[in-house]
Amino acid sequence: MGFLGKLLGKPVEDSALWLYVRCNKCGARARVRVSLANDLSMDDDGNYILRKEIMDNRCCQLMQAELHFDKHRRVVSRELTGGEFISEEEYQAE
Repeated sequence: MGFLGKLLGKPVEDSALWLYVRCNKCGARARVRVSLANDLSMDDDGNYILRKEIMDNRCCQLMQAELHFDKHRRVVSRELTGGEFISEEEYQAE
């Protein structure tokens, strides 16, 4: 385990979050990997935020995701414009 892994208390390779979304316009699904070690920004309160644009491969409409995390990088709220969050099971089933 590297320095950052020791600092976070977990291996850096395991610190990823998968987002599963469906486009409101065409219904296409998309899967996006978020690195909890590199992709998050710190807000003024010491918590973390992620703003991510996601594009499906059918109609190419952009979806904007905004996720808020606590100090331990756990999701506390999420919002998606132009689409909806779906579960991994829904993503696999379709």
